[in-house]
Amino acid sequence: MSVTEKVGSWARSQQEQYAHGEQRPLGGLLGAMGVYGALTAAGAAALRASGRPLPDRIPLGDALLLTVGTFRLARTVAKDPVTSPLRAPFTRYEGTSGEAEVAEEIREHGGWKHAVGELVTCPFCLAQWIGTGFVLSYVAAPRATRLAGLVMTIVAGADVGQFAYDKLQSDATDS
Repeated sequence: MSVTEKVGSWARSQQEQYAHGEQRPLGGLLGAMGVYGALTAAGAAALRASGRPLPDRIPLGDALLLTVGTFRLARTVAKDPVTSPLRAPFTRYEGTSGEAEVAEEIREHGGWKHAVGELVTCPFCLAQWIGTGFVLSYVAAPRATRLAGLVMTIVAGADVGQFAYDKLQSDATDS
């Protein structure tokens, strides 16, 4: 048995033991991790090549702005009805899951499409990618990144306002 065959056999064994009878796209997820690592390394290399210095620290206000922006952008990409065309190749519409959010199921089980489907429907998963993009962008172009973060933070604040208004209106009609 060649080294390649041994590695393949070992990988299949790990897949079977991990998945416990479920369709889990370990190969696709490994590929997604590779893409994330490559994009992060490429971004870091581009920053280094540009000669732009890393900030000694990021001010708390900027960190909070980008944190809220990351949260809101991740939810927008993963759950917003308007962004469903981005998810459609990998998901199937199942209904609504909350105020102005959709519930979707992964369309294909196993492989890279399953892995991408999990990524694009999971705001927690997307936050890692978006947060990394915000940080790399912040080092390269802090002012523009603050503006992008501000837009998403304003949207998050408006969402809170919408929920508060709905709650007040509901409480007023219930009494």
